[in-house]
Formats: sequence, structure tokens, C-alpha cells
Amino acid sequence: MFDKNVLKMDYATEADRITKAMKRIVTGVLKKRGVVVGVSGGIDSSTCLALAVRTFGPKRVCALLMPERDSSSTSGDLGQQLCEHLGVEYIVENIAPVLAAAGCYERRDEAIRQVFPEYDETYKQKIVVPPLEEGNRITFFSIVIQAPDGTMKKARLPLKAYLQVVAATNFKQRTRKMMDYYHADRLNYAVIGTPNRLEYDQGFFVKGGDGLADVKPIAHLYKTQVYDMAKYFELPEAVTSTTPTTDTYSLPQGQDEFYFALPYDKMDLMLHAFNHDVPTQEAAKALGLTEDQASWIYRDIETKRRSTRYLHLPPRLIDTVENVGSHRADD
Repeated sequence: MFDKNVLKMDYATEADRITKAMKRIVTGVLKKRGVVVGVSGGIDSSTCLALAVRTFGPKRVCALLMPERDSSSTSGDLGQQLCEHLGVEYIVENIAPVLAAAGCYERRDEAIRQVFPEYDETYKQKIVVPPLEEGNRITFFSIVIQAPDGTMKKARLPLKAYLQVVAATNFKQRTRKMMDYYHADRLNYAVIGTPNRLEYDQGFFVKGGDGLADVKPIAHLYKTQVYDMAKYFELPEAVTSTTPTTDTYSLPQGQDEFYFALPYDKMDLMLHAFNHDVPTQEAAKALGLTEDQASWIYRDIETKRRSTRYLHLPPRLIDTVENVGSHRADD
């Protein structure tokens, strides 16, 4: 029988293991003095910040808060609260002017107007996929808009418009990473990446954006474990109880609305079950799903791995270049 408590671990031991590895990699391999962490107020960046402070002390951690037009005010408040709780000085970099100059908002809105011609900057928006309970086994994306008077509309996005919306919003993650590396270069620090195992495995990150980092300390931890690690560090309850969001679109958007088939706690268990060859019937029973739903999720895990494999690949060379080192963490 599949055990729903399979993700439990000794968080004191794991925190010590991660911090020792971070110190060895940053100071011994990368030859850097400290680390930069982009902080959103979400559970992943919060836990990474706590690990960084445990490893290097608050004086050798640079925390960046990087809001833009669509950012939730709650994210900024949580980020500040977290930094103050951990004794880390933070820098606020408003990236909205950079995004506007690059045409991020204009290009996104142009794509949305292919579906809703009336859309303008006074509206709010988000992208969603059909929920699993609707029984749709074909993933497609819809745009949801909210007019200034609160009226909501939803329509399926044509592929061309969808790709343009995503390409435009990816400016946000890439601009934040540009800021990370500016401060890292300025301080001779390394950049911490914040994806958890679910995001890393399933390609829920932007290449050259939040997928770019020098060290990714929680990429082996399921999101459920990241929440538990945050509680072990006694981070503020407002952080440890927050619901995962993308904080990319102006309307509130859960990660399960945009990318994953289920809320993170169930998705973690399904990914673990898939990784350990648990039969779909057994996984479905444990999580209150139908066997058909569990089978679809297994297939979706495989599909996402195939379609996002390129995100994990380094630049491809035409020929071998000798004496340039490898990608192993312990080199």
C-alpha cells in the first residue's frame, strides 16, 4: 500500500547536509564570498534564504525583492517580513521600467487582444489550464480577463497568442535573473536558484530566467518537504501557510491552474509514486483519484519531462572542447 507519509524526513539532518554542501560549493568550487537570493515571499525562496543565512550568516547574503506591475503586494510584504525575521538586509529593485522598455507588457497585451479586442492596461489577466476534475485529457490554455468593473471573461487561447503571452511574460524571470547577477558580480557572490523537485523535474522554470543559477539547494526536495523545512527553520507563519502562486499575472493564479494537474501536496506524491513504479491503481486509491485520472497524470509527467528536457541542457557544442571542466557539483 502506498504510504502518504513517504516524504517525511529528518529536517535537522537534511538542513545540516545542505548547508555543508552549499558552503563547499560556493567557497570551495565557485570561489565566492557569499550568495544572492531573489526573494518573492514564496515558500521556495524563503527556505533558500533561511538555508543561505544558516550557511553564510546574514552579512554574506544579499536578498533582492524585485516587484513589477503585476506583482501582488502580499508578496512584497512577505518578502520584507522574512528578511527582517532572518536579519538580512534587502534591496528592492523595481523591474517594471525595464520590462516596459523591453515591451513585456505591450507584447503580452497585443497577444491577449487577439482573443479579447477590448483588453487594455486597466484589465487584469491570467492563463489557466482545465482542472483535472473536468475530465479533459487534452491540455490547452485559456486566458481569463477581469474588466475594471469586475466582469470576468474566459476564452481558449490560440497557439500563436499563447506562445506570445508566455514569451512576453518570460521577460520577468529573465530580468530578475539579470538583477541577481548584477549584484552577484558586484559582491563576488554566487546566485542561488530556488526550484523545488517538482518544478525542476517537470520543467516549471524559464531558461535563462529562474532556471539560471550557480547553486540549486532544494532541487532534490519535493515542495511538501520544502514547506516542512521552512517550519523546521521556524519561518513566519504567514510564509509557511502561503499557497503557491506564480505571481506572474495580475489575477491570482495557483500553480495547479497554470501548469500542474493537482495541488502541490498531491502532485508531490504522484511524482514520487511515478518515480518508484507504484501502480496507478494504488496511487489513485491513496490520493482519492480515479485510476483513469492517475494514469493521465503519469502520462503527463512523462510528457512534461520530454517536452522540457531542453531546459536542462547546457549549450550544445559542435565538437569537444578540452580542459573546460564539467557540470558536477563536486568538481
